Amino acid sequence: MRPMLAGEELPQVQDLTTVDRRALAEHKAPGKDGSMLQNLGRAPTGITLSGVASGPSALDVVERLKADMRTGQPVAFVADITADTDVEQVLVDDVQVRQLAGSPDRYAYVVTLHEFTEPVEPAATDALDADVLGDAEDQLGDVLDGLDLAVPFETGLDRFVAPLSDLLDRLVALRQASGGP
Repeated sequence: MRPMLAGEELPQVQDLTTVDRRALAEHKAPGKDGSMLQNLGRAPTGITLSGVASGPSALDVVERLKADMRTGQPVAFVADITADTDVEQVLVDDVQVRQLAGSPDRYAYVVTLHEFTEPVEPAATDALDADVLGDAEDQLGDVLDGLDLAVPFETGLDRFVAPLSDLLDRLVALRQASGGP
């Protein structure tokens, strides 16, 4: 079976490589010689494939690969080599294309894919949200009452503007009169 991406067969695939990585954490016990490994699962499988698209539909293949990358949406992927890894949907991470000499309709392509895993839905927190909302409303009520005083406070400061506006000049003059530096 030839590799298929988004329901379309990829032409003349010459190389297909998968990268699987497992995440392990090592924990050393204080005062002990040994350590313990914790399995943190695996990272998404990476797939790199390269091939050549030729003929009148070669440019369409290249444009479709680029469009799949630009959308950022998961697409279906099928290949014999990835059957054991259960990779069904992938994100197109990178597409590299170069035109090959000798024929105007021949393009070499390299496509980098990453396994798509559906994000986990967050746990329901309705009860928690209601408690937090109630606490916030209680505290916000006091703040809003304080904000009502802001306008009279600001307009009440107008009477101090004129006497305090030349305060710095008067302090400098006082220091010079007293013989200070």
